[in-house]
Amino acid sequence: MKSIMKFLEKYFIPIAGKVGSQRHLVAIRDGFVALMPILIAGSFAVLINNLPIDAYQNFMASVFGDGWKNFGGNIWWGAFAVISLYLVFSISFNLAKSYGVDGLSAGMISLGAFFILVPQVSPNGNWGDIHWSFVNSGAMFVAILVAISATEIFVKLFKVKHLVIKMPEGVPPAVAKSFASLFPGLIVLAVFAFASILISKIPDGNLFVFINRVVAMPLRSAADSLGSAVVIVFMNQILWFFGLHGSNIIGGIIEPILLPLIEANAAAFQAGAEPVHIVTKVMLDTFVYMGGSGATLGLLFAIFIVAKRNEHREIAKLGIGPGLFNINEPVVYGLPIVLNPFLLIPFVLGPILMVTFTWFSMKIGFCPKTVAIVPWTFPPVIGAAIATASIRGGIVAAINLLLATVVYLPFMGALDRSKTLNQSHE
Repeated sequence: MKSIMKFLEKYFIPIAGKVGSQRHLVAIRDGFVALMPILIAGSFAVLINNLPIDAYQNFMASVFGDGWKNFGGNIWWGAFAVISLYLVFSISFNLAKSYGVDGLSAGMISLGAFFILVPQVSPNGNWGDIHWSFVNSGAMFVAILVAISATEIFVKLFKVKHLVIKMPEGVPPAVAKSFASLFPGLIVLAVFAFASILISKIPDGNLFVFINRVVAMPLRSAADSLGSAVVIVFMNQILWFFGLHGSNIIGGIIEPILLPLIEANAAAFQAGAEPVHIVTKVMLDTFVYMGGSGATLGLLFAIFIVAKRNEHREIAKLGIGPGLFNINEPVVYGLPIVLNPFLLIPFVLGPILMVTFTWFSMKIGFCPKTVAIVPWTFPPVIGAAIATASIRGGIVAAINLLLATVVYLPFMGALDRSKTLNQSHE
């Protein structure tokens, strides 16, 4: 155990720390986080429209008429259907701010650069007919690429003094910022306009199709597997064990891959079809990270069952409130779990068993797949039922919580007895 911990501390943790603080990954992570209110609203709109209860559907139709689903449909359209537009602006805004450059100007210019690359001619030959597949979740990878590249060019040009127009004192700040960004912004848009001409010469003639075929589809196919889910959970737990925020570190990597999968499930659910993707971030949040990373709500239950030491029980009492909303820092750092060899095995093994059980439950059809994004702070079990629009989701989550508790029991008991024994020898 000590040799493993030394190896991880020497080779793995420094790399993970650098990845977690990498400017572009942080901007991507924060860009996705900023979209959560919109995505959650879109998810609940899908649930409102498609809750699979006949009595509910008949009641809504009788009260609001046959067009009652237009309300939720419009919210979905304003959320999921144009998500890549929000993402371009959000990532660019955060990346520019990290350089100390005006984020609003960078975000607007990146959005313009994105539209320059969007194919403007529809199959019927009308210029300006933009198909929504170029602005929905299928365009996320292009959105990320454009946001980062356009912002990097903008920032470098913005630092060239001769390209920045400085207005005299007394000019409103908003006006001054607009003129300061004028020439850097024009050059960025010109670069992307020229790039769009070159891109039209590639085999696909379409950057969106090319990126999806070469990058996005292979990554999403690989991510939607039990092996990938286990790797994601393992990485998250190991990082947390060493005191690093695992969710933040890997968030910028997994969000662009997993978010389109839940969007595809939501679209299938809305159309009355069977969702196909098992591994989504929502699945991890609602079925695995119950009480927070490490399924520490199970640890709190284990403490109440087997712990006899007052400090352990007091920590559990303090942690149970936040734990019910998946906030576990009081336990992670207060017990502590960080660098505690007694809890390494259950902290890693428990979530892996939970994600495995969930994956097989969804694979065989016992548990529906996730179709809605719920806030990660939503209480366990209830959140799973809402995310799957089924009570069976809540049942599987409850079984997972029981599994986590059972895994933690012997290790928490050993930790409790060890402290009592050490105290008696002092």
